[in-house]
Amino acid sequence: QVQLVESGGGLVQPGGSLRLSCAASGFTISFYTMSWYRQAPGNERELVAQIPSRGGNPNYADSVKGRFTISRDNAINTLYLQMNSLKPEDTAVYYCKGFSWLSNAQYWGQGTQVTVSS
Repeated sequence: QVQLVESGGGLVQPGGSLRLSCAASGFTISFYTMSWYRQAPGNERELVAQIPSRGGNPNYADSVKGRFTISRDNAINTLYLQMNSLKPEDTAVYYCKGFSWLSNAQYWGQGTQVTVSS
């Protein structure tokens, strides 16, 4: 059974940091393009960061460049998002996604809430 489980969200003050994790099971993330999306209330889901399956440089939304870092640990089938210098506008539910260009298969996690507030 395919599953993506996010964790690490929470409440943090502006300027603070959080690290999100996404543990995958039922498929091997090293063969998938892995991404983080977020959705704030009243907004569409937007791509935050993406990392290719085989090498290549990650891509970031302009709004998070220089503050967020996406990474993957293929040995433990887990995706990460390190978020630094957090701003109130980063408040959203964060989702991880796996996508295969070969099969068009895509998998989503259930999301984890990140709230940036003083």
